Amino acid sequence: MKLLRLLILLILTPIIMNAQQFEKDTIKSKKRNGQDIHITFIKHGSLMFEYAGQVLYVDPVCEYCDFDTMPKADYILVTHDHYDHFDLKAIKALKKPSTKIVANQLVIDVLREGVALENNQEISLSQTIHVLSFPAYNTTKGREKFHPKKINNGYVITIDGTKIYVAGDTEFIKEMKKLKDKIDIAFLPVNQPYTMSVEQAEEAVKTIKPKIFYPYHYGQTEQVTPINDLQQILQDFPVEIRIRDLE
Repeated sequence: MKLLRLLILLILTPIIMNAQQFEKDTIKSKKRNGQDIHITFIKHGSLMFEYAGQVLYVDPVCEYCDFDTMPKADYILVTHDHYDHFDLKAIKALKKPSTKIVANQLVIDVLREGVALENNQEISLSQTIHVLSFPAYNTTKGREKFHPKKINNGYVITIDGTKIYVAGDTEFIKEMKKLKDKIDIAFLPVNQPYTMSVEQAEEAVKTIKPKIFYPYHYGQTEQVTPINDLQQILQDFPVEIRIRDLE
């Protein structure tokens, strides 16, 4: 029996390890002698940022990761209450007594803890991490029901001077004009019918003008998203496109 258990464990271990092997990027600090920002691409809309010993998650969901094996969270941001963004089990696994949670009001009402931010409100999580909530909604006729105005959040996360826009579930919206030339890294969702089309993502990038553009939140719908087309569409635009495995 012990031998059988050992054999099963040996078989399962590579599977478990592979399931937790996520792509990672390192972003060099904008400040002289500053520390690097490390980004872990978990899946779909779930991301992890690490900076100077601080760990920040955006929309952690257990379907995509065994969070019991991940670093505990100093901060958790939740964009809205849909199942692929808000997961009580994931938050429970990541929490420690000092964890700060920031979300929209619907999520905070369920959690009964944390800080609720409306669109365009701000909070400082630490001396080096600042968060601005940003509007996130649908604009296409007939799709407004998916993400109505003034309910859900995107976030502009400033990490020691580096501005990272995690857009949440949104189409291209006029408010993005306010971010022009202010964003270093933009995570924009690209999956129809719920968020942006490839064409809308192109418009958003050309409006915001980030230095680095990560398409995220793609796939997982009936419509196939030609995510790699963005490389060709934006080849003459001064932005670095980084496509990471988020499916």
